[in-house]
Amino acid sequence: MRARVPVAGLLAAVLLSGCAQSVDPIERLGKKAAQRVRPQEPAYRRWGLAAPLAAPPEVPARTTARTAGPGLPSVVDHVRTRDKVVFLTYDDGAERDPRFLDLVRELRLPVSVFLTDRVVGPGYGHLARLRAVGAAIQNHTLDHAALRGLPYVGQRAEICGQQDKLRQRFGVRPRLLRPPYGRYDGTTLRAAADCGVTAVVLGRAVDARPLRPGDILRGFGEPDLADATVRLLRRIQAEGLTPARLENYL
Repeated sequence: MRARVPVAGLLAAVLLSGCAQSVDPIERLGKKAAQRVRPQEPAYRRWGLAAPLAAPPEVPARTTARTAGPGLPSVVDHVRTRDKVVFLTYDDGAERDPRFLDLVRELRLPVSVFLTDRVVGPGYGHLARLRAVGAAIQNHTLDHAALRGLPYVGQRAEICGQQDKLRQRFGVRPRLLRPPYGRYDGTTLRAAADCGVTAVVLGRAVDARPLRPGDILRGFGEPDLADATVRLLRRIQAEGLTPARLENYL
Protein backbone atom coordinates (compact mmCIF):
# COMPACT_ATOMS: atom_id res chain seq x y z
CA MET A 1 0.00 0.00 0.00
CA ARG A 2 2.79 2.44 0.86
CA ALA A 3 4.32 1.78 -2.60
CA ARG A 4 1.08 2.64 -4.40
CA VAL A 5 0.71 6.14 -2.90
CA PRO A 6 3.76 7.72 -4.56
CA VAL A 7 2.76 6.11 -7.88
CA ALA A 8 -0.74 7.58 -7.63
CA GLY A 9 0.65 10.95 -6.72
CA LEU A 10 3.09 10.82 -9.61
CA LEU A 11 0.29 9.85 -12.03
CA ALA A 12 -1.84 12.79 -10.88
CA ALA A 13 1.03 15.19 -11.32
CA VAL A 14 1.66 13.90 -14.85
CA LEU A 15 -2.02 14.25 -15.75
CA LEU A 16 -2.24 17.75 -14.35
CA SER A 17 0.92 18.88 -16.10
CA GLY A 18 -0.39 17.38 -19.36
CA CYS A 19 -3.64 19.35 -19.06
CA ALA A 20 -1.72 22.55 -18.45
CA GLN A 21 0.41 21.97 -21.54
CA SER A 22 -2.66 21.38 -23.74
CA VAL A 23 -3.78 24.97 -23.26
CA ASP A 24 -0.55 26.58 -24.42
CA PRO A 25 -0.87 25.82 -28.18
CA ILE A 26 -4.36 27.30 -28.28
CA GLU A 27 -3.17 30.42 -26.50
CA ARG A 28 -0.27 30.68 -28.88
CA LEU A 29 -2.57 30.30 -31.90
CA GLY A 30 -4.86 32.94 -30.48
CA LYS A 31 -1.99 35.36 -30.11
CA LYS A 32 -0.77 34.69 -33.64
CA ALA A 33 -4.26 35.18 -35.05
CA ALA A 34 -4.59 38.45 -33.18
CA GLN A 35 -1.26 39.57 -34.57
CA ARG A 36 -2.42 38.80 -38.10
CA VAL A 37 -5.60 40.88 -37.78
CA ARG A 38 -4.97 44.43 -38.97
CA PRO A 39 -7.41 47.27 -39.59
CA GLN A 40 -8.60 47.07 -43.22
CA GLU A 41 -6.93 49.58 -45.49
CA PRO A 42 -9.36 52.26 -46.70
CA ALA A 43 -10.62 51.72 -50.23
CA TYR A 44 -9.24 55.01 -51.50
CA ARG A 45 -5.71 53.99 -50.46
CA ARG A 46 -6.06 50.58 -52.05
CA TRP A 47 -6.78 52.40 -55.31
CA GLY A 48 -3.84 54.77 -54.95
CA LEU A 49 -5.69 57.94 -53.94
CA ALA A 50 -4.14 60.21 -51.33
CA ALA A 51 -7.50 61.08 -49.74
CA PRO A 52 -11.11 59.91 -49.95
CA LEU A 53 -13.33 61.47 -52.57
CA ALA A 54 -15.29 64.42 -51.25
CA ALA A 55 -19.01 63.78 -51.05
CA PRO A 56 -21.08 65.72 -53.61
CA PRO A 57 -23.90 67.94 -52.29
CA GLU A 58 -26.87 65.94 -51.02
CA VAL A 59 -29.17 68.47 -52.69
CA PRO A 60 -27.69 69.55 -56.03
CA ALA A 61 -27.79 73.23 -56.89
CA ARG A 62 -30.54 74.11 -59.33
CA THR A 63 -29.50 73.84 -62.95
CA THR A 64 -31.04 75.05 -66.18
CA ALA A 65 -30.75 73.35 -69.54
CA ARG A 66 -32.08 74.93 -72.69
CA THR A 67 -34.31 72.89 -74.93
CA ALA A 68 -34.24 73.08 -78.70
CA GLY A 69 -37.96 73.75 -78.78
CA PRO A 70 -41.29 72.82 -77.18
CA GLY A 71 -41.44 69.13 -76.40
CA LEU A 72 -37.84 68.51 -77.45
CA PRO A 73 -35.01 67.27 -75.21
CA SER A 74 -32.27 69.60 -74.06
CA VAL A 75 -28.79 69.28 -75.59
CA VAL A 76 -26.12 69.34 -72.89
CA ASP A 77 -22.36 69.41 -73.17
CA HIS A 78 -21.82 71.06 -69.77
CA VAL A 79 -23.99 71.33 -66.67
CA ARG A 80 -24.49 74.88 -65.42
CA THR A 81 -23.89 74.52 -61.70
CA ARG A 82 -21.96 76.21 -58.94
CA ASP A 83 -21.35 72.89 -57.22
CA LYS A 84 -17.71 71.81 -57.44
CA VAL A 85 -18.54 68.61 -59.26
CA VAL A 86 -17.79 66.86 -62.53
CA PHE A 87 -19.51 63.89 -64.13
CA LEU A 88 -17.91 60.63 -65.25
CA THR A 89 -19.50 59.13 -68.36
CA TYR A 90 -18.37 56.22 -70.52
CA ASP A 91 -19.29 55.13 -74.04
CA ASP A 92 -19.50 51.33 -74.19
CA GLY A 93 -16.55 49.15 -73.27
CA ALA A 94 -16.99 49.35 -69.48
CA GLU A 95 -17.33 45.57 -69.46
CA ARG A 96 -13.79 45.06 -70.84
CA ASP A 97 -11.95 45.71 -67.57
CA PRO A 98 -13.32 43.58 -64.68
CA ARG A 99 -11.47 45.77 -62.17
CA PHE A 100 -13.65 48.72 -63.16
CA LEU A 101 -16.61 47.07 -61.41
CA ASP A 102 -14.52 46.74 -58.21
CA LEU A 103 -13.50 50.40 -58.48
CA VAL A 104 -17.10 51.60 -58.80
CA ARG A 105 -18.25 49.39 -55.93
CA GLU A 106 -15.44 50.12 -53.47
CA LEU A 107 -15.33 53.89 -54.04
CA ARG A 108 -19.12 54.15 -54.57
CA LEU A 109 -18.26 55.99 -57.72
CA PRO A 110 -21.13 57.73 -59.57
CA VAL A 111 -20.75 56.84 -63.25
CA SER A 112 -23.04 56.82 -66.28
CA VAL A 113 -22.49 54.29 -69.06
CA PHE A 114 -23.96 54.92 -72.53
CA LEU A 115 -24.49 51.59 -74.29
CA THR A 116 -24.72 50.44 -77.89
CA ASP A 117 -26.35 47.03 -78.27
CA ARG A 118 -24.13 45.94 -81.16
CA VAL A 119 -20.95 46.90 -79.27
CA VAL A 120 -21.91 45.46 -75.88
CA GLY A 121 -22.82 42.05 -77.29
CA PRO A 122 -22.30 39.37 -74.61
CA GLY A 123 -21.20 41.96 -72.03
CA TYR A 124 -24.70 42.65 -70.71
CA GLY A 125 -24.22 40.28 -67.77
CA HIS A 126 -21.21 42.24 -66.53
CA LEU A 127 -23.07 45.51 -67.06
CA ALA A 128 -25.95 44.19 -64.96
CA ARG A 129 -23.47 43.69 -62.13
CA LEU A 130 -22.06 47.16 -62.77
CA ARG A 131 -25.56 48.61 -62.55
CA ALA A 132 -26.14 46.67 -59.32
CA VAL A 133 -23.24 48.53 -57.66
CA GLY A 134 -24.55 51.94 -58.70
CA ALA A 135 -23.73 52.68 -62.34
CA ALA A 136 -26.45 54.38 -64.38
CA ILE A 137 -27.24 52.84 -67.77
CA GLN A 138 -28.11 55.18 -70.65
CA ASN A 139 -28.70 55.04 -74.42
CA HIS A 140 -26.02 55.16 -77.15
CA THR A 141 -28.23 53.76 -79.97
CA LEU A 142 -28.77 50.27 -81.27
CA ASP A 143 -26.01 49.97 -83.89
CA HIS A 144 -23.78 53.04 -83.30
CA ALA A 145 -24.86 54.63 -86.57
CA ALA A 146 -24.17 58.32 -87.21
CA LEU A 147 -27.67 59.75 -86.78
CA ARG A 148 -27.34 63.14 -88.44
CA GLY A 149 -28.85 63.07 -91.91
CA LEU A 150 -30.74 59.82 -91.45
CA PRO A 151 -34.52 59.93 -92.04
CA TYR A 152 -36.82 60.06 -89.05
CA VAL A 153 -37.76 56.38 -89.32
CA GLY A 154 -34.13 55.30 -89.21
CA GLN A 155 -33.24 57.54 -86.28
CA ARG A 156 -36.30 56.48 -84.34
CA ALA A 157 -35.43 52.83 -84.90
CA GLU A 158 -31.87 53.39 -83.60
CA ILE A 159 -32.98 55.26 -80.48
CA CYS A 160 -36.22 53.49 -79.58
CA GLY A 161 -34.72 50.13 -80.48
CA GLN A 162 -32.03 50.55 -77.84
CA GLN A 163 -34.56 51.93 -75.37
CA ASP A 164 -36.49 48.67 -75.77
CA LYS A 165 -33.34 46.55 -75.48
CA LEU A 166 -32.27 48.24 -72.27
CA ARG A 167 -35.75 47.96 -70.81
CA GLN A 168 -35.70 44.23 -71.54
CA ARG A 169 -32.25 43.83 -70.01
CA PHE A 170 -32.49 46.12 -67.00
CA GLY A 171 -36.18 46.95 -66.54
CA VAL A 172 -35.77 50.70 -67.13
CA ARG A 173 -36.03 53.01 -70.13
CA PRO A 174 -33.13 55.48 -70.12
CA ARG A 175 -33.89 59.19 -70.35
CA LEU A 176 -30.44 60.26 -71.57
CA LEU A 177 -29.04 59.72 -75.06
CA ARG A 178 -25.53 60.20 -76.36
CA PRO A 179 -25.55 60.23 -80.17
CA PRO A 180 -22.64 58.33 -81.70
CA TYR A 181 -19.73 60.58 -82.70
CA GLY A 182 -21.66 63.50 -81.16
CA ARG A 183 -23.54 63.96 -84.44
CA TYR A 184 -27.22 64.84 -84.34
CA ASP A 185 -29.78 67.11 -86.02
CA GLY A 186 -33.33 68.31 -85.52
CA THR A 187 -34.66 64.93 -86.61
CA THR A 188 -32.58 63.31 -83.85
CA LEU A 189 -34.24 65.52 -81.26
CA ARG A 190 -37.74 64.72 -82.52
CA ALA A 191 -37.04 61.00 -82.59
CA ALA A 192 -35.40 61.12 -79.15
CA ALA A 193 -38.41 62.93 -77.69
CA ASP A 194 -40.75 60.33 -79.16
CA CYS A 195 -38.63 57.60 -77.54
CA GLY A 196 -38.83 59.16 -74.07
CA VAL A 197 -35.41 60.84 -74.01
CA THR A 198 -35.27 64.08 -72.00
CA ALA A 199 -31.66 65.13 -72.67
CA VAL A 200 -29.07 64.58 -75.39
CA VAL A 201 -25.69 64.43 -73.63
CA LEU A 202 -22.45 65.34 -75.38
CA GLY A 203 -19.58 66.22 -73.03
CA ARG A 204 -15.85 66.75 -73.43
CA ALA A 205 -12.89 64.47 -73.80
CA VAL A 206 -10.34 64.38 -71.00
CA ASP A 207 -7.47 66.57 -72.20
CA ALA A 208 -4.98 69.07 -70.85
CA ARG A 209 -7.50 71.87 -70.37
CA PRO A 210 -8.34 72.66 -66.73
CA LEU A 211 -11.48 71.03 -65.44
CA ARG A 212 -14.50 73.21 -64.65
CA PRO A 213 -17.42 72.61 -62.31
CA GLY A 214 -20.17 70.93 -64.31
CA ASP A 215 -17.88 69.29 -66.87
CA ILE A 216 -19.31 66.12 -68.41
CA LEU A 217 -16.20 64.00 -68.93
CA ARG A 218 -16.40 61.42 -71.68
CA GLY A 219 -14.38 58.24 -71.38
CA PHE A 220 -14.09 55.11 -73.46
CA GLY A 221 -13.67 51.44 -72.72
CA GLU A 222 -9.91 51.14 -72.56
CA PRO A 223 -8.58 47.72 -71.47
CA ASP A 224 -7.14 49.47 -68.39
CA LEU A 225 -10.28 51.48 -67.68
CA ALA A 226 -9.89 51.20 -63.90
CA ASP A 227 -6.35 52.59 -63.95
CA ALA A 228 -7.32 55.37 -66.38
CA THR A 229 -10.21 56.33 -64.10
CA VAL A 230 -7.96 56.38 -61.02
CA ARG A 231 -5.58 58.74 -62.81
CA LEU A 232 -8.53 60.95 -63.65
CA LEU A 233 -9.75 60.88 -60.05
CA ARG A 234 -6.35 62.07 -58.84
CA ARG A 235 -6.60 64.99 -61.23
CA ILE A 236 -10.17 65.78 -60.18
CA GLN A 237 -9.09 65.90 -56.55
CA ALA A 238 -6.03 68.01 -57.33
CA GLU A 239 -8.27 70.58 -59.05
CA GLY A 240 -10.62 70.82 -56.08
CA LEU A 241 -13.56 68.90 -57.57
CA THR A 242 -15.37 65.63 -56.94
CA PRO A 243 -17.49 63.24 -59.05
CA ALA A 244 -21.29 63.51 -58.84
CA ARG A 245 -24.16 61.64 -60.45
CA LEU A 246 -25.14 63.22 -63.76
CA GLU A 247 -28.73 62.03 -63.46
CA ASN A 248 -29.17 64.11 -60.30
CA TYR A 249 -28.46 67.29 -62.29
CA LEU A 250 -30.39 66.64 -65.49
